[in-house]
Amino acid sequence: MARRPLAVAITGGIAAGKSEALAAFARHGAATLSADALVHDLLAEDVDVRAAIRERWGEDAVGDRARIGEIVFHDRSELDWLEQLLHPKTRAAADAWMASVDAPVAVVEVPLLYETGGEKRFDAVVVVTAPPDVRGTRRPGLAERESRLIADDEKVQLADYAYVNDGSLEELDAFVESTLEALCGP
Repeated sequence: MARRPLAVAITGGIAAGKSEALAAFARHGAATLSADALVHDLLAEDVDVRAAIRERWGEDAVGDRARIGEIVFHDRSELDWLEQLLHPKTRAAADAWMASVDAPVAVVEVPLLYETGGEKRFDAVVVVTAPPDVRGTRRPGLAERESRLIADDEKVQLADYAYVNDGSLEELDAFVESTLEALCGP
């Protein structure tokens, strides 16, 4: 039987650079997966998800992420409903992917890792942060969406590895390389 890969989660605030860190792990040979990509696939293709959205918000919301965003980011109860619909399916898809990985390290980008208690499913957690001014430049209008998230300093305290992503891609790449060495050996 094949050995299970070392399971690593990447999390952090909006526009901190989680996706860039995930890409760096891939460049260094890790198998990688984005929970956001899984959610996008569910919204576009999952029959049950599409039917539930149709029933709740109407046909114009089905498969339209912008329309769904307008609904959920202005009404916490609607966001809660959507997360209850998507999180179990996202977790199941990520777990199935992890079980199929044939690589020493499997890295999953999970934006709401601590908020959903998902950290228990991983061997190590990497938190990527960035100063508010850097993140605001990358993605304007963050404050409203971030109010429901655990603060970065708390995530850093809970994490096995943390990186402040306010430099170059080369610096981020070097951090990822050193993290992989710490996890797996040189």
